[in-house]
Amino acid sequence: MTEFHTTEPPSQENPVLKEFEKRTNTKLNIIWVSPNNWTEKQNVVLASGDMPDLMKVADLRNPLMQQMARQGAFWDLAPFIKDYPHLMEYPKSVWDSTKINGKNYALPSVRPLEGSSVMGIRKDWLDKLNLKVPTTTDELYGVMKAFVTKDPDGNGKNDTVGYNMRDPGLFLENVFNKSNGKWKLQDGKLADTTLEPGTRDYLVWMNKAYTEGLIPKDFAVMKTTQAEELATSGKSGLTTDGMLGLWRQIENPRKSDPKADYMALTSLNGVTTQSAGFLGVYLIPKKVPEAKVKKILELMDYGATEEGFSLAIYGIKGVHYNEVDGFKVGTKQADTDSISVSSFGKIFERYEKYLYAYAPGMTKEVFERNKVILDEKAKISIPDPSIGLISETDIRVGAEYKKKTDDLKVKVIMGQEPIGSWDNYVKKLKEDTEYQKIIAEMNKAYQERAK
Repeated sequence: MTEFHTTEPPSQENPVLKEFEKRTNTKLNIIWVSPNNWTEKQNVVLASGDMPDLMKVADLRNPLMQQMARQGAFWDLAPFIKDYPHLMEYPKSVWDSTKINGKNYALPSVRPLEGSSVMGIRKDWLDKLNLKVPTTTDELYGVMKAFVTKDPDGNGKNDTVGYNMRDPGLFLENVFNKSNGKWKLQDGKLADTTLEPGTRDYLVWMNKAYTEGLIPKDFAVMKTTQAEELATSGKSGLTTDGMLGLWRQIENPRKSDPKADYMALTSLNGVTTQSAGFLGVYLIPKKVPEAKVKKILELMDYGATEEGFSLAIYGIKGVHYNEVDGFKVGTKQADTDSISVSSFGKIFERYEKYLYAYAPGMTKEVFERNKVILDEKAKISIPDPSIGLISETDIRVGAEYKKKTDDLKVKVIMGQEPIGSWDNYVKKLKEDTEYQKIIAEMNKAYQERAK
């Protein structure tokens, strides 16, 4: 069971699926889950105890999965993985940071360290309005305003938005905190960014953008697909996604305007973040016999070869892509069959630095530009210091705090609560013994790992 981020999931008759079965002598039954209910579906399946032989979980910190792993519900893969050379090519930092209680219950869904979450900007709109690529949040705000008020799509109507609010916290909150996620390394300790001034600055900035109509009025209830639709219909100047996801979101606008272009921003305020090197983990439940565990790892090891990985993300030569000057050019059939990093590439994975630079159908010019942007990001990107660290208190009550925090953020952004409400909330968290226990436990785990 895994998720898909293509328009439709591959069918059971998909030619690439059939090719994988043929090459690996395997019968594959893949349960593809929509990103709209992916988190909910995982928890339902985990709680049921009736798990597939190989199941992906999006978040290593998933409390139910953590609890089940500690109770011995999954195979520890450490005794096996040394026999699979291509899985052993995954970075050691990734294998280490995905350990649970010191054991490798998780097979990381390996990903590059750069390009998993970027902000894309309509470069053609910038050019049309004679604006330069923004490098600060102040410049970004000015650009968003121009995208709303200056008719960048040229249809004579004010019907565009500055930013579609597809996962804003993934990008902008980090920029204001100069961090990568909830935890920031400060003076050798982990600081919780919820309590940092940067989060407050982010909320003030976003509230101003909301008040001036630069973001959708209904962003709080929009699904991921609805936010994307603003981009794919050519109505949003900014979006967020993995770098290859930007290409998926611009493909439709390019049909009517070949100059349409989402370009990834290298950084804002000098900040860009590094990915964990994995995006979710795969687990094999203990009910699976040992012989089958080895067969599953053999299948995944083939997916981590150049040949298997190429089949997953490019498809079959002459059907899903053609080679032009050494560059794989995707065909329409690749889209029809949902061949992408966002489908089979969610399962069969090789550690590849420029994986996010390419998408089916992309021009060579965009591919080369993406590689340059990724190289620039790598020079300054901030890693997440909390990967793989667990707080028992957070597992128990962290979700409640997160919901309260996220709900209040939305209310402040929408002007339903004043910024003073956020200040009061932060003050309460600083005095909340349970919340402070989470910070203490995370720091203890960090210090123990540092030793």
